[in-house]
Amino acid sequence: MEWIVKDFADAAVERCRREIGSDEVICGLSGGVDSAVVAAILSKAVGRQLKCILVDSGLMRQGEIESVTEMFERYFDAELHVINAADGFLERLAGVEEPQEKRRRIGHYFIDVFSEAARRFSNVRHLAQGTICPDVIESGTTADGKPAIKLHHNVGGLPEDIGFKGIVEPLRGLYKSEVRELGRHLGLPPAFTERQPFPGPGLSVRCIGEVTKEKLDILRQADAIFREEIDVSGISADQYFAVLTDMRSVGIKDGARTYGYVVALRAIVSADFMTGQYVQLPHELLGRVSKRITSSVSAVNRVVYDITDKPPGTIEWE
Repeated sequence: MEWIVKDFADAAVERCRREIGSDEVICGLSGGVDSAVVAAILSKAVGRQLKCILVDSGLMRQGEIESVTEMFERYFDAELHVINAADGFLERLAGVEEPQEKRRRIGHYFIDVFSEAARRFSNVRHLAQGTICPDVIESGTTADGKPAIKLHHNVGGLPEDIGFKGIVEPLRGLYKSEVRELGRHLGLPPAFTERQPFPGPGLSVRCIGEVTKEKLDILRQADAIFREEIDVSGISADQYFAVLTDMRSVGIKDGARTYGYVVALRAIVSADFMTGQYVQLPHELLGRVSKRITSSVSAVNRVVYDITDKPPGTIEWE
């Protein structure tokens, strides 16, 4: 297995070196394992020609921008530019409830942000993405031309004229477990290689219905509590997060009637993320998470747990 990974890594580095040549390349860094491994490959292929862009879309998890920046500066010898575009993303998502349209708008605006960022560099000609095999499969089309499962903004959400010479996607044929193994071979620390997947459109696909700053702030708080409890419990799960449903329910707080949001919790084990099984979390843990969320996140008064496998459900709700 080790020599197979080495051969793939060497081939990927050489292929990227040929594609990019003497140009500069921008890599969209999200903090997830896919984009981190792409950045590692490009760093070996073209060195300081690599310019990494971390877009603060306002759709990230609590503390995400700070932690990604810290990890990058510690382990990479490349430029990292953090772009605050939160207001722009929220403007484009205003009034949008349909999941595919959310992904489409986010994909288009990402390219707008990258194109503007690229103008800072005189020789940028390529855009690198952490697209992997499941992204491509799930974004395939049915006989009537509709997405087979869901649209990934880095696959079907890109406009035809992206303003770059080409797209560099060295992981396009790999599954998540293979990407992690490749990252380990390239010397990335567990902080990157073992990081749980996070969708390209960020929290927008975990915030059901219209996305607003208020709802995102609520979701971030609930999600941080759930992930913290899972982390300290020692329970094995490949992906775990909270979803802010667009449903409200009647509740009681301090002896008064409330009408708050319902938060759904999701924990999945999966080898390739094409299929997955929900984790049978202990009721004691679920009860503790529920009490913490409903007591500290004032806008939430009900917590439920999603016990749906993939299929029939997808891992993300949208």
